[in-house]
Amino acid sequence: MQPTPSRRQVLQGCACLGLGGLLGGRWAGYAQAADKPPAAPAMQAHEAAPGCWYVEGMSALGSPANQNFISNAGFIVTSTSVVVVDALGSPALAERLLAEIARVTDKPVSHVIVTHYHADHVYGLQVFADRGIPILAHQAGREYLHADTARLRLQASREELAPWINDKTRLVPATQWVDGRQELTVGDTQLVLQPVGPAHTPEDLAVYLPQRKVLYAGDLVFRSRIPFVGQADSRSWILSLDKLLAFDTRVIVPGHGPVSTQARQDMQLTRDYLVYLRKNMGAAAQEMTPFEEAYKATDWSAYEHLPLFGAANRMNAYNTYLLMEHETP
Repeated sequence: MQPTPSRRQVLQGCACLGLGGLLGGRWAGYAQAADKPPAAPAMQAHEAAPGCWYVEGMSALGSPANQNFISNAGFIVTSTSVVVVDALGSPALAERLLAEIARVTDKPVSHVIVTHYHADHVYGLQVFADRGIPILAHQAGREYLHADTARLRLQASREELAPWINDKTRLVPATQWVDGRQELTVGDTQLVLQPVGPAHTPEDLAVYLPQRKVLYAGDLVFRSRIPFVGQADSRSWILSLDKLLAFDTRVIVPGHGPVSTQARQDMQLTRDYLVYLRKNMGAAAQEMTPFEEAYKATDWSAYEHLPLFGAANRMNAYNTYLLMEHETP
């Protein structure tokens, strides 16, 4: 049985989810204070490669103002139907994603693939489940769904992201749990579902299209913002990126940020950041240097220009410091 996390730990772990609590609760009480929700952020489908589409979330922390639209979702148009990759961070966003798909094609959605069970990627799942659409995810996601962390994060989200996350928002399990590499053929399109966790999460699942050389990488790859590390196993994450680098990839749709046509370079950027964290925080932990002293002494200039550096980097470094304390003999 997992220990029950404190509210502080839950909010610390929600940088990727983007909860307003990380901003000092400035969105708390929003639903009561506002007469109506603000205008929805723009959502537009972009074609990354023939038949491979995505919508790009904002490079920001989640808030009522952006409906928690801070992550990407993808969809693949095959000869018979559409395969969706991730469901976005609220049911309202998932409905809008379906509307974007309908603008591109009149083919039905036949599958949803979950890259990992972080809230900004899965709180829209119920919209697909209510339509009877099969959902595929890595089996390690089961443990998260039954953990106190998932329950407390949803509770916090209902408080911080109202009205978009409310008492009707629910966590949705997969209808098919993937265990190991799996090939899925939908119409004329072959998809490879490749487990790559534990890394960003234990249940990380990448989706690769060998015919089109497109990789939907989930949150193993961040672009145009600082990666969210949280309590991830960064050593395994680095190894997982090495696995992804082995794919013959021309285009990456990351979990956050714009599509990449420089696959190796962008995967390397995420990898280098993780290596840098581990090197500096590992040395500090081994020498028993206090974290604050080690953080101030570290040169962050290569990364401090990235969006959300101020919101996430210190937490990334601190959690890596704690991780390296356990790894250091």
